[in-house]
Amino acid sequence: MDGADRVRKCARGHGAQLPRLAIVSIAWVVVLAAPLGVAWIVIEALRRSRFAAALADVPNERSLHAEVKPRVGGLGVMAGALPVMAWAGDVPIVILAVCALALALVSLADDVQSLPITVRLPAHFATAVFAILAIAGPTQAHDGLNAVEAALAILALAWMTNLYNFMDGSDGLAGGMALAGFGAMAIAAAMARQWPLALACAAVASACLGFLAHNYPPARVFLGDAGSVPLGFLAGALGLHGALTQTWPLAFPILAFSPFIADASVTLARRVIRGEEFWRAHRTHYYQRLALAGWSRRRLALAAYALMFAAAASALASNGMGPRGQLFIIVGWVVIYAALFIAIERRVRQAAN
Repeated sequence: MDGADRVRKCARGHGAQLPRLAIVSIAWVVVLAAPLGVAWIVIEALRRSRFAAALADVPNERSLHAEVKPRVGGLGVMAGALPVMAWAGDVPIVILAVCALALALVSLADDVQSLPITVRLPAHFATAVFAILAIAGPTQAHDGLNAVEAALAILALAWMTNLYNFMDGSDGLAGGMALAGFGAMAIAAAMARQWPLALACAAVASACLGFLAHNYPPARVFLGDAGSVPLGFLAGALGLHGALTQTWPLAFPILAFSPFIADASVTLARRVIRGEEFWRAHRTHYYQRLALAGWSRRRLALAAYALMFAAAASALASNGMGPRGQLFIIVGWVVIYAALFIAIERRVRQAAN
């Protein structure tokens, strides 16, 4: 039973017979308003509380910020998004919400007192396994995945879980990417009349908008691992769920979140090729290098928003195209990202001279 069905049941319990359109409209009002309001209120309360001191992000040599900021934003996002996801979603989406909650709790412990990678990484893979079983298991109506495809999906989901955390290093970026990416998935799922998936994606986007009210440069709070890790997981898991249910092609969520995927993946490859300890914190992502080259946080955020929403718009446009059109858009973005990365390399060298 999804959110629309619960609205219908409640209406019948009070003697009302609401048409389907009205039921869906009520569900959308709840999903768009409640996560935003809850996230904003929870973050505002937490940043003024004593708990904020336990989650203080103290600047170090790898940070871009110079002032201590509380990492309470993710708690507000999860408080706003996950209950509404569970209310609006079907069984697979409820399981994904539970997995995201588990990741948020592990990551909260990491925010409070750094956990070793031997604890964090198994948790990431375990939730990826549960997610794949939930959305691609034998109880689903679609064909699901074979063993090789399931293994690759688990690896990809674990990578998405981590890369979102890697990219959460400057004011407004992670919240903006979530708003653009999950917003695009909500629109695409609604166009396909996949209401549980559409409402779930919209709930995450709404909660992240509430977070952005606190995180837009100059940020008053940060997202923290308790927010960035489950957001990366949900981006991958909901994106794959939509692909398996034929709501969109697999390329769609990759395009929608491509600004983060491209930067994190190319940066990782560059560090591996150079023989660096790629698992350690650093300041070599392209967005970090722009900030170190002199870009303000606001300028960086606005430029990133333009890129993020352009990628999301192109993903929505590709959804109605055939394979050739989708390939054309994908190749176009590969060229765009290559040109951007080369331009950033030049800008960094000029700033260093």
